[in-house]
Amino acid sequence: MKTIYINDVFYSIQGEGKWMGLPNCFIRTMGCNLRCSYCDTTEAYDHGDERSLDEIITQIKPFHCDKVCITGGEPLLQEHIGLLMERLVETGYHVSVETNGSQSLKTYLSIPHLFFSMDIKCPSSGMHEKMHIENLSMIRQSDQIKYVVGNREDYDYAKKLCSCYKVSCPIFFQPVWGFSLATLAEWILEDHLNVHLGMQLHKMIWGQQAGR
Repeated sequence: MKTIYINDVFYSIQGEGKWMGLPNCFIRTMGCNLRCSYCDTTEAYDHGDERSLDEIITQIKPFHCDKVCITGGEPLLQEHIGLLMERLVETGYHVSVETNGSQSLKTYLSIPHLFFSMDIKCPSSGMHEKMHIENLSMIRQSDQIKYVVGNREDYDYAKKLCSCYKVSCPIFFQPVWGFSLATLAEWILEDHLNVHLGMQLHKMIWGQQAGR
């Protein structure tokens, strides 16, 4: 039996990226190989249980929502995560996969009808040297990239990577929770960057409540 280690399954509003504001079924996997300084899901590091693919799909069915976000933790650490992606797509769900940027996307890019939301960690995270930077050469137009910015050094780092790697997918610059959204907006405008200003809508609604 193929299983996945799951921290939580819940129904909420997507707070980030191109699905922001839309209801989503969230499947949060257990385990992460990074320890970002601003992490807001530390409960996913080592809390969860083993569930079959059928059990996971059965859990989200009552939500009556066709959008599923696989998040973490880091989903790509799970041995059978590709099978879960395929099963969800075959069942008729629209699927997004949130990944921390440290794992190669190559194995999964042939799975149709899903998109990756990939973080690229900036220096204030303490994890920027652990990125699988080759992902920036593989990422598709249908995917999206997120840079979480906590200070000017982060912003300049993200801006440099945008200049070095020309991608066709949407790019989001999003402030670390508590960092000024207005300041980040001003920097983007000053430099005429063709990026989206991101935010964490779910935290504006519910704060840092778990399961949201």
